[in-house]
Amino acid sequence: MTTHTPTISRPVPAPVVPSSSATRLGARALAARTLFRMAARRVPVDIALPDGTLLPAAPGPRRTGAAPGGHGSPARPRIELVRPEAFYRRLAREPKVGIGEGYTSGEWRAAPGTDLADALTPYAERVEAVLPGWLLRLRRFVDQPIPGTQRGARAHTQANIAAHYDLSNELFAAFLDPTLTYSSALFDPDLPLPEQDLADAQQRKVQAVLDLAGARRGTRLLEIGTGWGTLAMEAARRGADVTTVTLSVEQADLARKRIAEAGLGDRVEVVVQDYRDVTGRYDAVVSVEMIEAVGEQYWPEYFATLARLVRPGGSIALQSILMSHDRYLATRNSYGWIQKHIFPGGIIPSPTAIRQHAAAAGLRVASEHSFGPDYAETLHRWRDTFLAVWPSIRSEQFDETFRLTWEFYLAYCEAGFRAGYLDVAQFRLETTTTGVAR
Repeated sequence: MTTHTPTISRPVPAPVVPSSSATRLGARALAARTLFRMAARRVPVDIALPDGTLLPAAPGPRRTGAAPGGHGSPARPRIELVRPEAFYRRLAREPKVGIGEGYTSGEWRAAPGTDLADALTPYAERVEAVLPGWLLRLRRFVDQPIPGTQRGARAHTQANIAAHYDLSNELFAAFLDPTLTYSSALFDPDLPLPEQDLADAQQRKVQAVLDLAGARRGTRLLEIGTGWGTLAMEAARRGADVTTVTLSVEQADLARKRIAEAGLGDRVEVVVQDYRDVTGRYDAVVSVEMIEAVGEQYWPEYFATLARLVRPGGSIALQSILMSHDRYLATRNSYGWIQKHIFPGGIIPSPTAIRQHAAAAGLRVASEHSFGPDYAETLHRWRDTFLAVWPSIRSEQFDETFRLTWEFYLAYCEAGFRAGYLDVAQFRLETTTTGVAR
């Protein structure tokens, strides 16, 4: 197995500190305990202490369509605090990442019978109401700044991409569907979800992107972000001539192999290259869930590059994870658990941000289609498969902390899409007569 050493920051026990520092940490831990219990009162999730005592919590149903369950009901999701004092101290030290790190350190867990995403979704649904407004306005005092290496500069981009996408091709193949597509699927709204195959839904998404781009025989198409080559192969099967660029060496190697095995090597060129270094003009440009890794500071350059690379009258198909503009503005400068442990340098735009930056580059949004619930289903299936095949993944490199980290990552993101905190959409961008000079 060819692997890249994971760059997961592993939670560690609290260091030994001088007594004065310990006293301050103890005071902060007490405050964290108070705030945590305050938040628990506002969310319909039962939280059990080690002795079985339940913290006061809000009433509410377990999940959409389920029968309501009162406090302590088996119908409600339940979290168990395994080592509550250690968890409170962790929250005191690092409020933004403490929830996730507390999970991967075994300080809390979903109780037997409770799915982790079911436990997290009510919090995502009430993200602006879990704590009083006056406390939320103080978030800037606890936000950690985004590290300089995670702001999208050329010097750091490849390392940030490799930290996730070069973990191991075999790792991703173990839990993705046979198309090896690592972005949201697009399910058929006219069919029950349990009847739909994930691979079919991924192909449906790919074809929708290519339709937006107008890909057909003779189209010169540029893909920014190769993945493992599925979209490039489907474009080539339509008769397009494809150039696809990536910074992931692992992905490029496997994509080339898959493209050659499919007999499409004469129509697809895979290049390990920064998208900003691409030259020429293309009839269509596609970019699926790559903008999230660009870095906010470089969004103007990203859209200017798209505009430079597409011919006049051409089209750009862009798929992006999204959040509301208010949430984007509130979190744009904060360093969270996902950036620290999963996607270094990641930041999610809002639809407003996309429109604004596109317009500044001389592009207009011609169409937009959102399908956030489909991402929740996609993530749920990935997590189910990941946990089912974990015995075949586990190794000295991919240990129990890695499993818990990825379980939390997939459930945390699923909860965000289920709650509507996160969304995903496909945009068709077209050139205009205004904007920056190219």
